[in-house]
Amino acid sequence: MTTKITYKAWRVNAQDDQYIGSVQSLNTADLPEGEVLIRVSHSSLNYKDALSASGNKGVTRSFPHTPGIDAAGEVVESRAGSPAVGGSVIVTGYDLGMNTDGGFGEYIRIPSAWCVPLPEGWKTRTAMIYGTAGLTAGLSVQKLLTMGASPEQGKVAVSGASGAVGSVAVELLAKLGFEVVAISGKASQIEELKELGAQEVVGRDTLAENKKPLLKPVFAHAVDTVGGNPLAELLKQVRPGGSVSCCGLVAGAGLATTVLPFILRGVNLLGVDSVEIPLAEKDAVWQKFAGDWSCPKTEAAAKDIGRTELDSALKAFLKGESSGKTVLDHSK
Repeated sequence: MTTKITYKAWRVNAQDDQYIGSVQSLNTADLPEGEVLIRVSHSSLNYKDALSASGNKGVTRSFPHTPGIDAAGEVVESRAGSPAVGGSVIVTGYDLGMNTDGGFGEYIRIPSAWCVPLPEGWKTRTAMIYGTAGLTAGLSVQKLLTMGASPEQGKVAVSGASGAVGSVAVELLAKLGFEVVAISGKASQIEELKELGAQEVVGRDTLAENKKPLLKPVFAHAVDTVGGNPLAELLKQVRPGGSVSCCGLVAGAGLATTVLPFILRGVNLLGVDSVEIPLAEKDAVWQKFAGDWSCPKTEAAAKDIGRTELDSALKAFLKGESSGKTVLDHSK
């Protein structure tokens, strides 16, 4: 029997070619089909949520819509038997918050195959401090480690270091013993990045467009969170045999480069997908963050907001004014 519950959600409506978000009362009977109904306690803010809320059709095709590509909470109904009713789960990626109503609502209904059990000892808020951004950072670092990256090889760069993905990558890499060079366009975040473990903070002009096909090799490896021209310039500065994890496109989806970094220096460009990967891969990263990979500074600095604050917080993403991790608390 389908549970019918009235709940609150921050929902976006299309009005005269404008997209307006507001808190509305909805009913779980109107949620899409799915084996699992989850009472969401927390969600995490992401750049993709900001795109959805602004009407980007590449993210969300039809409105009204409830964004929120991340959610953590308690299972209240489970037709599949797993996950069990009463259990706490994490949901990230797949279609959540894109064309399926997401974590900015107090309830979601989804396929059971989207659910990862909350690691033992973790709270749902902690999971959402990391969210998709933290998961992506973890996967990016794991890619470098899989390719043999080690601290003694030299400096590791993190582009977009002030952002939600970059800041976690900075703290995690520093915790693992790497010498981290944080690349950021936000001078106001220099001290915060150093507190996360960056030994050096440089401006985005480090990745300014240069017509030379190769530059002096500076970095042993890198995590790129921005894409576009900065990624092309970063590839020119990676040492022979080095690897670059690529996970973002805020600076553009195009990549204007040459094959020279790849065929003259053997540089590896590693794509990072945090959306459609198997649950086991997501679970492995969550377990690490709940254990040896914990990032206490990121956790301590996270900001909590309520639904009425979502509009301004999401617009800050689009303006490039967001930094660190922001968590939506449905109890606020």
